Formats: sequence, structure tokens, C-alpha cells
Amino acid sequence: MKRALLVLLNVIFFTSLAIAGDREGFVSLYNGKNLDGWQTTGNWIVCDEDVLMIQPRAGEEGWQRYSAYLWTDRKYENFILDLEYSYPPGGNSGVFFRVGDLADPVSNGIEAQILDSSQHEGEMSHHDHGGIISAVGASKNMSKAPGEWNRMVVTCIGSHLEVELNGEKIVDIQLDQTGLRDRSGKGHIGLQDHGQPNDIKFRRIRIKELP
Repeated sequence: MKRALLVLLNVIFFTSLAIAGDREGFVSLYNGKNLDGWQTTGNWIVCDEDVLMIQPRAGEEGWQRYSAYLWTDRKYENFILDLEYSYPPGGNSGVFFRVGDLADPVSNGIEAQILDSSQHEGEMSHHDHGGIISAVGASKNMSKAPGEWNRMVVTCIGSHLEVELNGEKIVDIQLDQTGLRDRSGKGHIGLQDHGQPNDIKFRRIRIKELP
């Protein structure tokens, strides 16, 4: 009887963690079944309980198809966003955050670049992997080879932005000291569909909201 009760209590405990967040306070943004909590007109495929994939339909090209990006229904202000992704050779995407207007995320949001920069040599620009578009390039090239999983952690608190890529801090800036000083302090999180005919996969998308 005591053993059965212990098992039941463990099931209740870990189920509550799955619903309310893990022990670190993170909550999954992907429920493993469908795109509830997100909005998009694009072709995002649920591969399995952990992986989402972009697969543009025939004739879908160009990065300015903003509604084809995958956007959270909710807006977020201060947070730690932790996710993993895998790009094919030449793959191109991006992680958007604090996007106030989904009709023009490039002009009013912030983008951390996803790009196959695995063969890049020399200084990283803001358009290379891990860079913050229109603000700063990554301090070092931490890109993994195509087909491998990269892990990006974005921390936004007020004007302070940090990006960690594959275990190394590559961005540490004050947004109010960059060309992004006028961007919204709160907004949607998005994953970019660049309109390329090659697939990019995302998994383990989770967020921890901060005061």
C-alpha cells in the first residue's frame, strides 16, 4: 500500500512539473502534439513529440513572408529562451523576440541569426550565425556542422541581452546602446521560415519568464 501511494505521489508530482514547468522554472512552448499556442500560415510539420520542422510548400519563397513564420500567441518581456535547432548545408533561419507588430517583425523586433556558418572564417558579422541583426556579430564562431543540433539560449532582461550558443557566450550587449534602442520591450517570439527549399528542425523550445 505504501509503495503504491509513493508511486501515485511521484506521478502527480512529475505531471504537475510538466504542466507548470520544470524544476528550473522553464515551460515548454511546444506541446509535442500540435501548434496550439502558436500562429502561422506556413507549413510547419510536427515530426514527433519533440521536433518541429519548416518545409515550405511549392512556390513559397522569400524571407518577407512574415505570416509564414511561427509566432507565439503570447507576448514576452523578460525571459530566458532555450531552444535547439539543426540546419542543412546553407540553411538560414532566425529566432525573433520582443516583436510588437507581426506585420513587420524586422523593423520592430529583434532577431538572433540562424545560419550555416560552419565554414565561415574570420570575424563574424551580425548576419552570421548567432549575430543580432542590425546590432552586433557573435564574438566567436560556435556553429556546428550541418545536421548536428545547436543549442541557443537568449536572455533578455530590460535592455540587457545575452546570447549563448553551444555553451559559449557570444553576445552581451545593452540594446539601448545599439541601433535597436527603439524596439519594443515586450512582444511575440518567432521562428523564421526563410522560404528556402531546405528543411530546418527545431526542438526543446522552452522559456523561463523573469521579473
